[in-house]
Amino acid sequence: MSINKARNHYLGKEGYERMNCAQSVISAFKDKFNLSAETVELFKACGGGRAPEGLCGAFYAAKYIMGKNNAEKISADLENYFLDQAGSVKCHEIRRCRKMSCVDCVEKSCEYLEKIG
Repeated sequence: MSINKARNHYLGKEGYERMNCAQSVISAFKDKFNLSAETVELFKACGGGRAPEGLCGAFYAAKYIMGKNNAEKISADLENYFLDQAGSVKCHEIRRCRKMSCVDCVEKSCEYLEKIG
């Protein structure tokens, strides 16, 4: 369910507010992980390659949630998955390689968050 919610936020479909990749992930898991509306708003600055160190915003949002829930092992697995599937965890490199689209990154981040939730 959260994967669909995140996808719909990212694409602005099904009546959901259009959000960037990072916000889409945070918003989809807001209730499940007790995240505030302010947190969703803070991640507005993390889409389109603007997450710290140029990380993919969806990846960065998932790592943020995992860190708040002491899931560092799964966080490392997510990083390895992104490296394997997308070739990088950095937004501009992922987009350049075109192995995964932005919406794919949102969905894969959510799949991992479903594992820990």
